Amino acid sequence: QVQLVESGGGLVQPGGSLRLSCAASGSIFSISTMGWYRQAPGKQRELVATITSGGSTNYADSVKGRFTISRDNGKNTVYLQMNSLKPEDTAVYYCRAEISRSLGYLGTRKSDYWGQGTQVTVSS
Repeated sequence: QVQLVESGGGLVQPGGSLRLSCAASGSIFSISTMGWYRQAPGKQRELVATITSGGSTNYADSVKGRFTISRDNGKNTVYLQMNSLKPEDTAVYYCRAEISRSLGYLGTRKSDYWGQGTQVTVSS
């Protein structure tokens, strides 16, 4: 009953830019931390950046100064602006969100949700 839908991936040359978006929809009471992760072929999934509901951000060292995470709480959407892209940024990028759903008189339940992933390829 909750979906995360990503968009914005694609093929870009080294040094180029892309902007990823991830919109959450469904039966949502509130959203806590949202973030982006990536997984390159043959490697484990790794954290790229996270942002809390209050706007505090955290970045992997490999993307600091090049990527910017932001969110629009009114639209339940998180963004990742990626500049100065490098071939090593090539990966499937996944959106993650900590979402609380209302259970009526039982209160709320917080769970992790993931998007389906969007491919980012940096190549000349």
